[in-house]
Amino acid sequence: MHSLPQYLHLAAAAEEVAPDALCPLTSSTKLYTYMNWISLTDEEQLHQIKANSITKPQVIFKHSTRCSVSSMAKSRLERSVQPDEVDFYFLDLIKYRPLSNMIARDFDVYHESPQILLIKNGECVYDESHSGIAMEMIVEQSLVA
Repeated sequence: MHSLPQYLHLAAAAEEVAPDALCPLTSSTKLYTYMNWISLTDEEQLHQIKANSITKPQVIFKHSTRCSVSSMAKSRLERSVQPDEVDFYFLDLIKYRPLSNMIARDFDVYHESPQILLIKNGECVYDESHSGIAMEMIVEQSLVA
């Protein structure tokens, strides 16, 4: 049972599982949650991301719907616990390629797919691509002052 999320360990150990046992806890301790993606579709949102990044880290995930590596990176993120302290934006770069190009230009990063950008204080402070995309690193980098 090493690869099961913690909530499944708890459920497997119980004889009888209450209907809400697999739902996130309502206390400050969460066992599991789903990604709450915010769709990034226009330039105005990009300006808002920069403004919001002054008080709260913002993440942009640039995803190619035609790429299996991008799908695997997205799946890895979605199986992770999303920190409440960070907003996560999802950009379909096939559908919104001009916006993807603008992001690369505005944040002075080389365009890659899949790609994660962590925005703090209006600037990209961390970016990673392909198999380097990991929630643990996003969280770690978001905590750096």
